[in-house]
Amino acid sequence: MFPVNASSGDRSILRELGAAYADVAALPVQQEKIRLWRRLNGLDPVRPMVAIDQVCWHEMAAAYPDELVLQCSDPEARDYERFLRRTLFQWRHFPADLVVEPFLRVVKSFANTGFGVRLQEQTAVTDPNNDVVGHRYQNQFSRDEDLDRIQTPRVRADPEATARRLERAREFFDGILEVRAVGVTPYLSLWDPISMWMGVEEALLALVDRPAFVHEMLRRMTEGYLALIAQLEAQGLLEGPQSWIHCTGAWCDELPAAGYDPERPRPRDMWMFGLAQMFSTVSPDTFREFEIEYTRRLCERFGLVYYGCCDPLDGKMKEVALLPHVRKVSMSPWAQQERGAEAIGRRYVFSRKPNPALLATDRFDGEAVRRDLRETIRICARHGCPLELILKDISTIRYEPQRLFEWSRIALEEVGAG
Repeated sequence: MFPVNASSGDRSILRELGAAYADVAALPVQQEKIRLWRRLNGLDPVRPMVAIDQVCWHEMAAAYPDELVLQCSDPEARDYERFLRRTLFQWRHFPADLVVEPFLRVVKSFANTGFGVRLQEQTAVTDPNNDVVGHRYQNQFSRDEDLDRIQTPRVRADPEATARRLERAREFFDGILEVRAVGVTPYLSLWDPISMWMGVEEALLALVDRPAFVHEMLRRMTEGYLALIAQLEAQGLLEGPQSWIHCTGAWCDELPAAGYDPERPRPRDMWMFGLAQMFSTVSPDTFREFEIEYTRRLCERFGLVYYGCCDPLDGKMKEVALLPHVRKVSMSPWAQQERGAEAIGRRYVFSRKPNPALLATDRFDGEAVRRDLRETIRICARHGCPLELILKDISTIRYEPQRLFEWSRIALEEVGAG
């Protein structure tokens, strides 16, 4: 029986894509890539690893409609089709160290109330086909009593909906691909939500003008996140062994921890990721007081931690080192790499974010990309840093996909991939 609302045409499309995906997943190189990620995450790398994520897919589809434009009519079928088409396209054209695994994930269904604060914002659009837009947020926390709007998240699993989704996926892919029900890696940033509830400028001013208010906000959010984690664990909604964490390979030999139950993963079986992007310009002392002292309570619960994103952390590594279980630290395009590498040494993975602006210039310059990557590789070699190169936040390639294809090729050459 075909899934409800899914035509035989949808099923045929998905089975053809699924078979192609399964063929790629069966290649021996997939296990070799996993082995290399494990070595890196164990701080004993064979070579630097390379990943590409957060791609401007609308520009890719405009240039390669036969490979990327969706053809299914049913919404759920289109979700699977989108994943399969994009993965296969990336494998063909800009794989870097992508791993294609021999199964499909179906995320378990559940309801989450969140903190109960709805965004109030205005957006600015440059390219109407791009989901990357500008945001201007209205401050919803101008008074002390506004803190009462922050609610403790409430989670409720929906096993019936999960079973229905699994049944549909199996009817699409039976005999072609294994289908697995998986949990989630919770998003636990304190300052990304605050920046959207208050606006970045107002939130930064509050650190100076209303520090007690900010501490109370952070206390409530931290307690809320801890409650969220506990509920996800109790209801079997946490993700089991992860493949990716914040755009990087998560395979490692240390997780899951001893006593792991695949039906009920625990935080200590998992990676988490933390970040305070709007703290790029605050002092190390402010960073410690208003970010580290709260985020460390969350990190304590998890097996390993990836910390940072677009924030330059090269001058704040003493504070980052106070977080328990950190294994990878982001070094953004705005970081002073020499200072960051000296502080990181062999203790953490130097998770370099090459500047995606090099793909958005009027004329693509492959040699500029090569020089940029070589500088990072030389600096990390000098300081013994395990290194990964993670190209992300790619908002435009000027509708020239070959730029991304070339970046992937150059990066693999520079790290010595065979």
